[in-house]
Amino acid sequence: MKRQRSRGRVALAGAAAMCAMVALPGQAWAAGEPNPYVFQPEAKQITGATTTSDAKPLDTGSTYRDSIGPGGKLIYRLDLDAKTNAYVSAVAVPKLGTKVAFGDKIEVSLQNRQGNDCSSNDARFGTSGEYPRPLAAYAYRLIEKGAYSCQEEGPYFVVIERTSEAGSTPDPWDLEIRHVSEPGLKEAGPTQAPSVWPSASPVPVGGAPRVREGGTSFYDAKGLAQGEWTAKIEPGASLFYRVPVDWGQQLYASADLGSSDGEGFVSGAFAVSLYNPARGLVDSSDSVSYDGKQKTTALDPLPPVAYENRFGFSTGDKDMRFAGWYYLRVSLHPEVAEKFGAKPYGLTLRVNVKGQARSGPGYAGPAGDFTVTPEKLDDASNGQSGADVARSDTMQLVAAAGIGAGTVLVLGLGVWTLLARRRADQGAGQSRGPDQGQGQLPGQGPADAPTRPTHQYGPPPSGW
Repeated sequence: MKRQRSRGRVALAGAAAMCAMVALPGQAWAAGEPNPYVFQPEAKQITGATTTSDAKPLDTGSTYRDSIGPGGKLIYRLDLDAKTNAYVSAVAVPKLGTKVAFGDKIEVSLQNRQGNDCSSNDARFGTSGEYPRPLAAYAYRLIEKGAYSCQEEGPYFVVIERTSEAGSTPDPWDLEIRHVSEPGLKEAGPTQAPSVWPSASPVPVGGAPRVREGGTSFYDAKGLAQGEWTAKIEPGASLFYRVPVDWGQQLYASADLGSSDGEGFVSGAFAVSLYNPARGLVDSSDSVSYDGKQKTTALDPLPPVAYENRFGFSTGDKDMRFAGWYYLRVSLHPEVAEKFGAKPYGLTLRVNVKGQARSGPGYAGPAGDFTVTPEKLDDASNGQSGADVARSDTMQLVAAAGIGAGTVLVLGLGVWTLLARRRADQGAGQSRGPDQGQGQLPGQGPADAPTRPTHQYGPPPSGW
């Protein structure tokens, strides 16, 4: 039986999603053309300030859009309590065909009123992947026992900075900014990250591969369940997928790029990155070079999802800190088109989710994004993205509204007709006197005329 989605997912956002511009797989893009990244339709336009005094607030659970130029620095405000963890992510989307360099990066910091960093992270293109593609990074404020900084209630400030090398294209980068909250715990749990976990690569998933074309963004990332999946990817494109990973489960992912005719060599041609439910970068595979022969790359083994991972020191491992959607971004260097042809290339993804799901850490409030629900498992199996879910929910709402309106209209017309006829009968009986029809034989004159007047549909009776 198909599970009924909560009414909360049926919102005006779904209607907006129907109008969102969606890039088609296999689409070719010209130099300097905007990236086909599909932004969340509900994202609010905002303008980052240059000083904390003018910073505009970011509401929890909301997504925003802005843009940032080379060397830019944008500041936003958060109003936080003293018991909730806060995460703010920024996805930077450069135009396709523009020039980027190793030092080009986006950095996100969360600061308190004293100007101290609660945390700071950045994302950059790297030496072997100097081509434009979406980059994402996040910063956070955690409530921790024994911590002395960033624990108080009050205003905090999100600082987003872009660093660009001199030779990079100076066009602005679009930004998608999201603020989410994680509730505190009912009871304190372990505060030490595990140091040992299963790290052996799992046996390849059996069964025939299935086709699952990717999305262009976090919003329209296509769901993946455990298995082998195939798609087509264009040079210069980035495909997004999402996988539900529950508490206690490990995620393994690898990607293969199919062989092609032609000769040449492209350094850093093919890479895979993994992001957690708060859009924080967890890991990136080694960017492999391409010479026309099939290539493969894989993420390093990661620890099972656990709340206490956040207390570790290893980058990536500590970001496997909550359950929910984990996002895979697969990117192909545009130079592949120059060496081997501008055409779609075969992509194979192998996804393993190992381990039995366990109960969560005992949040003191709704888990929000940081949980795996039966609906999410269904969406993964069926390849549903956030955009697909919004459209589906909206169509169900429209269909229900249409059926309801139609039913009301039919019933209304029936009642209207009945009332009109009943009132006509009453009116005819009251106007007929005692001598009416006397002296007339059957079949003669008005006595044989219908005693119930014929009505044309007009305005509804009073009181309708």
